[in-house]
Amino acid sequence: MDLTDPTRAVTSTLDGPVLAVLAQAGRPLTVGEVAAQAARGSELGVRKSLSRLVGEGIVRATVMGRNRVHELNRAHVAAPVAELLAGLRLELWRRLRETLDAWDPKPIYACVFGSAARGDGGPESDIDLLLVHPPFTGEAVPTMPKGTTFGGAAGALFGIVANMPPVLPVDQTAWDRQVDQLHGLVAEWTGNRLQAVDLGDYEWYMPADETRGLLKEVKAANIALIEPTIKPTSS
Repeated sequence: MDLTDPTRAVTSTLDGPVLAVLAQAGRPLTVGEVAAQAARGSELGVRKSLSRLVGEGIVRATVMGRNRVHELNRAHVAAPVAELLAGLRLELWRRLRETLDAWDPKPIYACVFGSAARGDGGPESDIDLLLVHPPFTGEAVPTMPKGTTFGGAAGALFGIVANMPPVLPVDQTAWDRQVDQLHGLVAEWTGNRLQAVDLGDYEWYMPADETRGLLKEVKAANIALIEPTIKPTSS
């Protein structure tokens, strides 16, 4: 799936992005405004697409002042298709949230980051996913002194200043099985490859130098799927 313009999965014509723009618009738009918001297409191409869609009745064209403006005819039987086209990325996030929320063990935190979160990834782009897992049974982790607060990149990203609460260890085999299954699901849903970055809870709360660069990238663009279980303390 082209993450810049998911409507390509359905149609290669400009009708897809044009309908997606109109479905999301809260007001009538001029040709220029539609072209500026569409994921692809020149103003001339958008104009031709709008003319065809007006002929099909799914788009209304009216004169407002000196401008000819266009809006989705939401009474049209095909209008729900336009709304689906506009919401393809949101549907992917919904499916990921629903799947991760049903996991056992469940992530402490999960988010999409990188090109998928920015909306500029092409059909060959990976979907980057950060997963933070609880400690695994038998895993040796450093002990944090009492009163230690979370800092570094993780603290800057999430505003975490609370003390680390106890987290019960989980079975690594069960966790790995879920991650493997998610790779297959994302490929089925989108045709894109999932690139999962799997961090332990301590790696996330108190990131090492090599992890801080990753968390800065996450901070730059991310879509939270499972919110952090740690909340800032009130000042």
